[in-house]
Amino acid sequence: MAIKLLLVDDHEIVRIGLKNLFSGADAIKLVGEVDNGKDALDIITKKKPDVVLLDVRLEDVDGLAVLGRIKWDYPELAVVMFSGYDNPTYIARAVALDAAGFVLKSATNKKLLEVIYQAAEEGYAWSREELRRVIGALSAPRMNLKIDVPLTQREGEVLKQLALGLTNKQIAHQLDVSYETVKEHVQHVLRKIGVGDRTQAAIWAVRKDVV
Repeated sequence: MAIKLLLVDDHEIVRIGLKNLFSGADAIKLVGEVDNGKDALDIITKKKPDVVLLDVRLEDVDGLAVLGRIKWDYPELAVVMFSGYDNPTYIARAVALDAAGFVLKSATNKKLLEVIYQAAEEGYAWSREELRRVIGALSAPRMNLKIDVPLTQREGEVLKQLALGLTNKQIAHQLDVSYETVKEHVQHVLRKIGVGDRTQAAIWAVRKDVV
């Protein structure tokens, strides 16, 4: 029986290329393609896919936020995150939100198909290397999860942007503050929540429902 696949990506040229790939692949049936998070959630109910291939960065919404919503409504559905950015924060959030796997857009066609097949069959397609990169981040913040951390409003804003994968420069632009100010806030946030790096901070934020 063919794997029913839903494709969610906001770039038309990417969707065209993937459709060509899937049309020639064994045991994959593309049951839908959408370019935004809202339509993705709507079509899942109608098409009941076996696997969702979901872009990390959608134009209308954070793709990882869509992942969280999908897993809330459909905990057994295999969702493979698809990204042009090899960002450990994205990977850590994907693991924390129970994605079935994570594939870079620079990966080979063979690699992408292998992950989709494995996700459909086992519901899990993470490699040891991917998990090794975030395993420390997934375990280290647990001791502070039940503690109320007194972050200022600005520190909370910085943490949220950090957890979305933005760099200090991007956060500075987003919040209209200086780079040095963001850098200082990041250090304060890491110290207050008791973690050692940005990836651990992102996991802490996910588990505290900051993002």
